[in-house]
Parts: sequence; C-alpha cells; structure tokens
Amino acid sequence: MFLQIPALALTISSLVIVVFSLFLLHDISRIVNGGETNYIMATTGAYISLFNIFANLLTLLMALAGDRD
Repeated sequence: MFLQIPALALTISSLVIVVFSLFLLHDISRIVNGGETNYIMATTGAYISLFNIFANLLTLLMALAGDRD
C-alpha cells in the first residue's frame, strides 16, 4: 500500500468498508424511495460500493488470517 505499514493498511481498509457501506445504504434508499430514476447509474453505483466493500473485507481477512501475500 502506501508505506507498507500493516496497522495503517488495516485502518484504511476499515474506514473504506465503513464509508462504502454508508454509500451503499444511501444508494439503496434512493432506489427504494424513488429518488433515482436512472436505473443503470443506480445499479452501477451499488455494484461499485459492493465491490469496494468486498475487496477491502478480503484485505482485512487476509491480514487477520496471517497471509502475507
């Protein structure tokens, strides 16, 4: 990552998971409440949020499992 500091990488991954979870909640609430009429952009936004959540969750799980790759 930036400086190869494990604690910093874990902190950044945790913050990214929280931020993109909030983005996902916001996107889904706009879709459900009818605020989003362009469904392609709504689906793309939700997909990107989910992708970022799972990618950073994988980083956290690999670091906590002791995998160094």
